[in-house]
Amino acid sequence: MGGIEENSEIPDGMEFVMSSVPDGEIDMDVAASSKGAELLLSVKPVCMGFEDYFAAFTEDSHGSFSVKPCAGRMDRRGGEPTELEVRCNPQGRAGTFVGNLVINLPEDNSKICYKITATSF
Repeated sequence: MGGIEENSEIPDGMEFVMSSVPDGEIDMDVAASSKGAELLLSVKPVCMGFEDYFAAFTEDSHGSFSVKPCAGRMDRRGGEPTELEVRCNPQGRAGTFVGNLVINLPEDNSKICYKITATSF
């Protein structure tokens, strides 16, 4: 009761489109025979106020990538960074996989994008 409610699901119809130039690029290594690898992505807040965010990989990203939480509330500029867990589970496949992570900030009409490249061996 009371307080600010946080969205926990991505709204229907929300699109996740990568920027032509990502805000960051990250490389990770993962053993193909493992249960996957994860990294903690620390995203600095960019908005003047608290902002709901929705995070997902673009449709053309490799299917081995996932992110959680997929929705939450980001602190205001200068505040605490938002921690996102990015996971790559290659399910026995070797190769180089690319995932484009988009963090939509709909109230600010902006987004933060990361290109993540996983090398599975």
